[in-house]
Amino acid sequence: MKSDSQKPTDAELLARFAEGDEAAFREIVNRYKNGLYSFLRQFLNHQDMVEDTFQETFLQLFTSRDSFDTSRPLRPWLFTIAANKAKDALRKQQRTAAIPIGTIAESQEMSFDDVLNTLTSDSTMPYEELQKSETAARVEQVITDMPENLRVILNLAYFDKFSYKQMAQILSIPIGTVKSRLHTAVGRFAKEWKSIGPEQKN
Repeated sequence: MKSDSQKPTDAELLARFAEGDEAAFREIVNRYKNGLYSFLRQFLNHQDMVEDTFQETFLQLFTSRDSFDTSRPLRPWLFTIAANKAKDALRKQQRTAAIPIGTIAESQEMSFDDVLNTLTSDSTMPYEELQKSETAARVEQVITDMPENLRVILNLAYFDKFSYKQMAQILSIPIGTVKSRLHTAVGRFAKEWKSIGPEQKN
């Protein structure tokens, strides 16, 4: 297993990309594609919208290579772009169709098990073992049934491991709102989880 110290940093990859190394850009995409894709699925309820917004996010990174400040952390910046483009997509959708917002896309391309496997640390249990766990399916159901704003904040905090400040930046809301929304989300999750019988959790 490679140690993190052997991998180039985001700043190093961005510097190489700014010099015209497109392989460095592809490495950035590979590093963040699963996390961003999963994040966008929390916002958007239509597979085509997820795909389009995902591509637009990386397109903006591609076209910003001459102006990007490599001293800024890349990850929260990417998620901020994705959140803003997702909001734009939802506004556009609301003008053209009355499709309900707040449901995760029905596509089976990426399950909640995949989200857990790709967004948590390297110590995550192997995907095959995770697949066998019905607990993951119960967690998925509880989170899926939450309102969009609570679902998104819960995923950003616990699976994406963002700080309050980063979540405030990504969602364009005050830190106080992040804290209160997360508190509400955790409380709601705990209440819903408690209401599930032990035989359903295992």
